[in-house]
Amino acid sequence: MAGGPREVLTLQLGHFAGFVGAHWWNQQDAALCRPTDAKEPPGELCPDVLYRTGRTLHGQETYTPRLILMDLKGSLSSLKQEGGLYKDKQLDAAIAWQGKLTTHKEEIYPKNPYLQDLLSAEGVLNSDGIWRVKSIPNGKGPPPFTTATTPKPVLPTEGSIRVWSDFLRVHLHPRSICMIQKYNHDGEAGRLEAFGQGESILKEPKYLEELEDRLHFYVEECDYLQGFQILCDLHNGFSGVGAKAAELLQDEYSGRGIITWGLLPGPYCLGEPQKNIYRLLNTAFGLVHLSAHSSLVCPLSLGGSLGLQPEPPVNFPHLQYDAALPFHCGAILATALDTVTVPYRLCSSPVSMVHLADMLNFSGKKVVTAGATIPFPLVPSQSLPDTLMQLGEATPWTPLSACGDPSGTCCFAQSVVLRGLDRACHTSQLTPGTPLPSPLHACTTGEEVLAQYLQQQQPRVRSSSHLLLTPCKVVPPYPYLFSSSFSQQGLVLDGPPTGAGFPFPSLRSSGEHPSARGPLLLFILEPGPGRFGQRSRQTRPAALGQLHGRWSGTG
Repeated sequence: MAGGPREVLTLQLGHFAGFVGAHWWNQQDAALCRPTDAKEPPGELCPDVLYRTGRTLHGQETYTPRLILMDLKGSLSSLKQEGGLYKDKQLDAAIAWQGKLTTHKEEIYPKNPYLQDLLSAEGVLNSDGIWRVKSIPNGKGPPPFTTATTPKPVLPTEGSIRVWSDFLRVHLHPRSICMIQKYNHDGEAGRLEAFGQGESILKEPKYLEELEDRLHFYVEECDYLQGFQILCDLHNGFSGVGAKAAELLQDEYSGRGIITWGLLPGPYCLGEPQKNIYRLLNTAFGLVHLSAHSSLVCPLSLGGSLGLQPEPPVNFPHLQYDAALPFHCGAILATALDTVTVPYRLCSSPVSMVHLADMLNFSGKKVVTAGATIPFPLVPSQSLPDTLMQLGEATPWTPLSACGDPSGTCCFAQSVVLRGLDRACHTSQLTPGTPLPSPLHACTTGEEVLAQYLQQQQPRVRSSSHLLLTPCKVVPPYPYLFSSSFSQQGLVLDGPPTGAGFPFPSLRSSGEHPSARGPLLLFILEPGPGRFGQRSRQTRPAALGQLHGRWSGTG
């Protein structure tokens, strides 16, 4: 990347944002830990966009997410706020007080067995209190993959996961986690329920200064900061926290891109009218205020509706998930984010966050919606032109922003990413002289196939597309959500899909996960009486992962 990586600082605000973020960072970690002898394409995505290198006081080099995370008291479980990489008991301050001391110790949460197994695999805490991590190859990334025989890892089950930190497999920098102690995560009292409560948090000097200090720490070490991505709960008081954080970023870092992903969990209970009113108001206030201070805002939810009338959760024919589990919903949304953010994470010719937002904005309307088809239905004997031709004129994606049926809306711009598809499948595999079934089969590159398909589907739409060989990796603790009709390579096996009546699965004990791959599309809010466009994406389970991201708007 000419001139160095264009860094992005991630803000993760709220507990459901923590579930999505934990899966997101686990996927980034999985992409870094690929086998050295793997027959995979060279890196097309630059990890330095999201990660930073550092060094402990004992000279151990680290590679941690460029992340600021805010959550409530009691949400960390066994995860320490200061992390584990920089811990040093020898540097604890000596107590000068010579009088009587009384020690009050908070009950220690038991560590998830999965995390204990993970720590033992990545490093060791010496008797002198110094955490010794394994060496980092070439100054970045986690330890290289080894094929040596190791004990089978302990995998978490849905029942053992209470909070997002129970399955986070990456180490965080001590300046990443910022806890809001005045509100509780558990219980009925002291909850952060309203937008106004969230706004007031960043009006308090204590929390405002803490956020500003962390921002300055990360921003000042960046050479080419392109902007900020905010993962923010919309349904609770964190919508107010996100709005004030976006306002602060806009004031202090004018000209940088700010892309906000407003996150909501699955379907809600109709029997809780007061909570539903709060959820609706928080979402409405959040979208209005976030769009005022962000370059682009996209709500993401597997629920069917943002309103007071509940709708069934999003249905994917080849996925079996429990919409009531944040662990499942967060995994699907994180997989989508991993592809839809591809344009500004590329090693070569990246699209900046500002340019991406400018392309999709229309008359100042900055709210976009999302959708997906999961997985992308490619069979082993087919090529990309074959599959796209079979889709016909039907819209292949399902809305992911709980904004209703997008039919009848008009898309004016879109950014499309298709990843993880083997190069041999990019173009037609017909023998010379065979009549071409469609114009797509005459294309000579996969990029041309994708561009022509988009032009055929929506000839008046401005399209930007990317075709990547790099898969989207999903490994444990990512839940095994994929139908048995898909192979480890993400291809449709012979025989009908077995999604109907399939029980909600837990993690496979074998740890064999397909990677997700398929198209993703994003659409812009129409400048009119509340009509939304759509962003859609598709994912496929496979050892190769493919996601196709498209952003578009209505107008």
